[in-house]
Amino acid sequence: MGASQQGASHIQGRWTVVPRTLCFVFHGDDVLLMKRGPHRKVFPNQYNGVGGHIERHEDPYTSAHREIFEETGLEVTDLSLCAVYNIDTGEASGIMLLVFRALADGREVRQSDEGTLHWIAPDAVMSLDLVEDIPHILPRVMGHRPDDAPVFVHVSYDDKDAIQMRFVPR
Repeated sequence: MGASQQGASHIQGRWTVVPRTLCFVFHGDDVLLMKRGPHRKVFPNQYNGVGGHIERHEDPYTSAHREIFEETGLEVTDLSLCAVYNIDTGEASGIMLLVFRALADGREVRQSDEGTLHWIAPDAVMSLDLVEDIPHILPRVMGHRPDDAPVFVHVSYDDKDAIQMRFVPR
């Protein structure tokens, strides 16, 4: 099968998505979170994992490694896929978010212009100003083991712009 047989040009009237990664790095029990800068368009001043767009030439696993290194300076091990989100924001295209977890050998990070990095103890995470889906997914990520299947999630927003998350039961 050649590239032309993949059907990528047949998107008229079809749902399309922008592929992204979201990564949670652990050292011991602590998780590395980024407090996004006040100048950021997406989630300013809120805590999130690290990650970003999957580049055209990358697979999701390579993208996750690259994003972690670019934003933190950390080389990680045990990178595993924990969740796949299909995010419908009501626009013509949405986001396909691949959520990973990884382990770091050390705690020394390189700060990024995207925000400030913080190692957070598990009992302190929920007291932070988190991106709205983090309280729902982070406990699942913390409990995820490398041989576990990923969780599948559909995200949308109701008429009051409140997040709606539908987790596929396993």
